[in-house]
Amino acid sequence: MTAPAPDAVAGALDLSGRRVVVTGGGSGIGAACAARLASAGAEVVVLDLSQEAAERVAAEVGGEPLVGDLGDPAAVHRLCAPDGPVAGADVVVNNAGLQHVSPVEDFPPERFSLILRVMLEAPFQLVRAALPHMYASGWGRVVNISSVHGLRASPNKSAYVAAKHGLEGLSKVIALEGGARGVTSNTICPGYVRTPLVEGQIAAQARAHGIAEEDVVETVMLTAPAIKRLIEPSEVAELAAYLCSPAGSFANGSSFVLDGGWSAR
Repeated sequence: MTAPAPDAVAGALDLSGRRVVVTGGGSGIGAACAARLASAGAEVVVLDLSQEAAERVAAEVGGEPLVGDLGDPAAVHRLCAPDGPVAGADVVVNNAGLQHVSPVEDFPPERFSLILRVMLEAPFQLVRAALPHMYASGWGRVVNISSVHGLRASPNKSAYVAAKHGLEGLSKVIALEGGARGVTSNTICPGYVRTPLVEGQIAAQARAHGIAEEDVVETVMLTAPAIKRLIEPSEVAELAAYLCSPAGSFANGSSFVLDGGWSAR
């Protein structure tokens, strides 16, 4: 017999007194998650590479700004110190990411390495730093913002696909180790979300496919999904909130897909 079922499985999300760390929290999905979890009473730490973005979102949600470069091992080490800002986290939302579009033979090795550091190694380090507190309190939530590319591959995105596939596996291991100790770990796998990262991909995709930028969304990004629109960041944030709620307490080691039917093919 492990952890008992919550008394109110369908209870409303109340994160009062919970400390939440959201990486890449200065824009897009991260900012939406910060806002949604703050609205549930959480003390939100908005971690971003940009000081301006972190401070802006933190001010909007009543949270704490934190600047850190997840591609810099020394910076990650400081963030994950025993007395650092991540050590007391009850919820970690691993969202920070970047993209580079190029065939494998032309893909810069240093860019490949950076993408894996930010999107796979840093999530490992952050969760590793937070787990002792989560285990001690008997409650914790790890929400990894993956992608449909964690389940399916696409040409010209070797580093991004590799990082997201790795994040899927890491999330499942955390789920198996933490489930009996009150800690759940899941991934959210959206298709193309209306974020600065996706907007930045449009020009790169246009170059890679030799088409006009205005044609990229329709002829490249939205060919696979049955629902022909971009996902809004707030939709991803709502699923993240569910995974932190009493109703989501039995969700563990799963990949929650928001891709409009892309992976159904």
